[in-house]
Amino acid sequence: MYQNYVKRILDIFISLIALPFFLISFIFIAPAIYLNDRGTIFYRAERRGIHGTIFEMYKYRSMKMNAPDLRNADNSTFNSWDDPRVTKVGRFLRKTSMDEIPQILNVLKGDMSIIGPRPITINKPLEEYDEKRTIRLQVKPGVTGSVQAYYRNSIGQEEKLQHDAEYAQNVTFLGDVKIMLKTIQTVLQRKNIYIKQENVKDVHEVNLHAPGSGSTAAHESPAGALGIPECMPPNGRRTFIAIKIPHKKGDSKK
Repeated sequence: MYQNYVKRILDIFISLIALPFFLISFIFIAPAIYLNDRGTIFYRAERRGIHGTIFEMYKYRSMKMNAPDLRNADNSTFNSWDDPRVTKVGRFLRKTSMDEIPQILNVLKGDMSIIGPRPITINKPLEEYDEKRTIRLQVKPGVTGSVQAYYRNSIGQEEKLQHDAEYAQNVTFLGDVKIMLKTIQTVLQRKNIYIKQENVKDVHEVNLHAPGSGSTAAHESPAGALGIPECMPPNGRRTFIAIKIPHKKGDSKK
C-alpha cells in the first residue's frame, strides 16, 4: 500500500513544496554556473530507473564542459577534493549537495522518488546484472537513499549496491522518514563527501551511452595527460585512464 500509492503521493506533495526552492536556487545558481565558464547550466544524463527503464536525470552542472566521466575500478564515481574537472562553483554545489536540487523535476515527472537507491548508469547491459543490481531496480531511484544518508562515500560500490537491494526489499514509511532525517544531518555535517584516497585504485572513463548505441575508440594515457592527479594506491601501481570516445552527440559531462 505505502510503496505503490502513498509513497508516490508523498513524492508529489514534497516536490511541490520544494519547487519554489528550486526556482529560487536557479535564480542564483544558474548565473554563477554560466559566468564561471560560459557553459550549460544543467547536466543531463541517461540513467536506469525502475525495472531498468532509461530516463534523463537532471543536476546542476558541477564539472567543466566536456570533462570525462571517470570511474574507479569498482565502477563507483571517482571524486576528490582537488579534482580538476570540478569548477569553483561546482565545488560549493557538491559540498552542499545543491547540485542535486533539479532532480525535484525528475520526481514530479515520476522518473524518481524522494527516497530510493541512487540512479545507476546505463553502460552495462541488464543481462549482465547480478542479483543485487536487479533487485534494486524493483523500486524507483531516489534523490537520496540509505547509502547516501548513512554511508555516502565511506564504503565500496558493491556494499552500496547490497544496501540498495536490502532497501528495495523492505520499503516502509518509517524507514523513509529515518533516511530523510539522517540525510539532512549528513549534508549539514558534510560527512564522507569524497572517497578516501586509500580506496582509489584504477580510474577509467566509462561510455555512458547504452550498449550498441554507438562505436567507441579507446586508448590509454597517463592520468596527468588530462590534468587528473595520478594516484599511487597501496599496491604501488600507477593509475591510468582508459579513454572511450562515443561517436554520438550529446550533453557535456557534468
